[in-house]
Amino acid sequence: MKLIVVEDEALLRHHLLTRLGEEGHVVEAVADGESALRKVKDLKYDLAVIDLGLPGMSGIELIRELRQQGQQMPILILTARGSWQNKVEGLAAGADDYVVKPFQFEELEARLKALLRRASGFVQSTITAGPLTLDLNKKQATLSGECIGLTAFEYRILEYLMRHQQQVVAKERLIEQLYPDDEERDQNVIEVLVGRLRRKLEADVGFKPIETVRGQGYIFNEACQ
Repeated sequence: MKLIVVEDEALLRHHLLTRLGEEGHVVEAVADGESALRKVKDLKYDLAVIDLGLPGMSGIELIRELRQQGQQMPILILTARGSWQNKVEGLAAGADDYVVKPFQFEELEARLKALLRRASGFVQSTITAGPLTLDLNKKQATLSGECIGLTAFEYRILEYLMRHQQQVVAKERLIEQLYPDDEERDQNVIEVLVGRLRRKLEADVGFKPIETVRGQGYIFNEACQ
């Protein structure tokens, strides 16, 4: 999933960028609210992590502005202010959850996964479509009970398509799930990865859930639950 982290403390920002990247997310990190607004104006994110104590525009102001602009991505707030009033203020501004500093990364990641599942319409840690099951925690796929050997990029594409089941997903959106930087992006890579993914899904049971929509992108046509 593609995340944006808004945190002014450089060490924590770097730590989050590194750890969330290791968990398989594509992450961009900025130090202030104005930079975040510029980013979300041009790019689509699946989730935002926002510190309340930002310089200039506060985290609360940033959240309100994002919601006023119609941004619907889940927002998790980081706060060093542990009082219930601060938590209520953040949630009332439009945030979906919060973590109080200092925190364990495992708690943060668990809350992020829960928000992403909820935003996709899933409440369990697995997504199933016919003989295919995706374990969101282990980041593994099984077909008829047998583990499929997917690369990290293949897994990201499959997870994104299944989360957006029966919706046409543009190649540009998929490639954003793989690379944080524009200069690294190549749509030919998506065609190669989707081709490999299809072959792995079709290998044993002939499962063909991914269809090409000419000139638009791809669609995962099987219902997921």
